[in-house]
Amino acid sequence: MSGHSKWATTKHKKAAIDAKRGKLFARLIKNIEVAARTGGPDPEGNPTLFDAVQKAKKNSVPSDNIDRALKRASGEGQDGVQYESIMYEGYASGGVAVLIECLTDNRNRAASEVRVALTRNGGTLADPGSVSYMFARKGIVEVPKVDGVDEDSLLMAVLDAGAEEVTDEGEVFEVLSEPNDVVAVRSALQENGIDYNSAEVQFVPSMKVGVDKEGALKVLKVLDALDDLDDIQNVYSNVDIPDEVMAEIEAEG
Repeated sequence: MSGHSKWATTKHKKAAIDAKRGKLFARLIKNIEVAARTGGPDPEGNPTLFDAVQKAKKNSVPSDNIDRALKRASGEGQDGVQYESIMYEGYASGGVAVLIECLTDNRNRAASEVRVALTRNGGTLADPGSVSYMFARKGIVEVPKVDGVDEDSLLMAVLDAGAEEVTDEGEVFEVLSEPNDVVAVRSALQENGIDYNSAEVQFVPSMKVGVDKEGALKVLKVLDALDDLDDIQNVYSNVDIPDEVMAEIEAEG
């Protein structure tokens, strides 16, 4: 999980920068609209929507923006857009596998932009199925580190709900489960009065590729280029960047 989490941590830090905030808001709003259209506009009866709204609130998306997204999804308003979910597969430098999750209203534009972002930064687009087998879909609930919450207490709270393991990822804990158990895990946390940042299904690498500093910089260049695209919702990779290498990169800015 370390490679996945370090990249996730990098994204969280980037999201705090004002220049990135608008892009992050747009992605979170897209998630809300798609979840509402798929499972209905009532968060209480649509767990995926509930978690999408929760994540948006945790990331300081204004309530008005969330309300407008829900209205658009339920057919109100004049600016509703139909999004299509597409998964692309590719490689970054050094054979690092990359899964690219898009939500787009223009399939041709998304495909072109993904291809260009990869090839201009030392990566390549891969055939469907050539990369995805290296990843497994997992439910991941992110829990902030606060007083009174440690790995043991967290595990006790979620074990009966289907949690597989709890990992310490530096600033947060991550609770892993099968995708179908993520709502039960989140609900168990709520019942035990434990706050959480997000609960969603992600792609977790089953095999990882270690890199040195030079390799890490090349891979991060590809991931950053993809992450900057408007149609991108999530980028997953199996890169494993050692702690000391990541610390050195972050120190250099």
